[in-house]
Amino acid sequence: MMFNPLKRRLRFLLAQNPGTWPVVRSLVLGMGAWLLATWPMAVRAENFSPGAASERQTPSGLPVPRYVSLKYDTTNARAGPGDDTRLLWVFRVRALPVQVVAETREWRRICDPDGGLSWVHKRLTDGKRTALRLQARPLAIQKRPVPEAPVTAYLNPRALAELDRCDKGWCQIEVDKVKGWVPSKAVWGTDPAPQCRTSP
Repeated sequence: MMFNPLKRRLRFLLAQNPGTWPVVRSLVLGMGAWLLATWPMAVRAENFSPGAASERQTPSGLPVPRYVSLKYDTTNARAGPGDDTRLLWVFRVRALPVQVVAETREWRRICDPDGGLSWVHKRLTDGKRTALRLQARPLAIQKRPVPEAPVTAYLNPRALAELDRCDKGWCQIEVDKVKGWVPSKAVWGTDPAPQCRTSP
């Protein structure tokens, strides 16, 4: 439907100059085509663009969620992004894998293997990837990424391992200078999906 002020103006022009209808008609059709070609398509592109959420900008330029590890033997976990916010707890393990689920320029909101959410300063994290065995039974480390491969060592419960890479449901890890493969679901720190609820 044409906007009322524009409609009244066009009627006035036609009454005064009947021969201008072809020009006015072209103008109106051109405006309608422009509106249809821009506004509706812009809404569709914004609301339905594939991967729009995963491509959102972050202060670091890195994707969220992502995994990092704790850099030091002790790490203060806080309720918010600032040294003046409440201290929730203290991590006392170096190289613990955590998942970054949100960030500011200087702070990272992390999910830990026990499901806790907290904020830590970015200087306390390391891009080096690690994995943790959460289950109560030792995990067989196999020579190749196939179920029938020989076992080279075992990863003890609550033990950490360096994470090299993952491929087709298997991850290559290293612990005590022994390298091998384990199922990706058997260790924490490999699942790309968010591991904690980020809202109350």
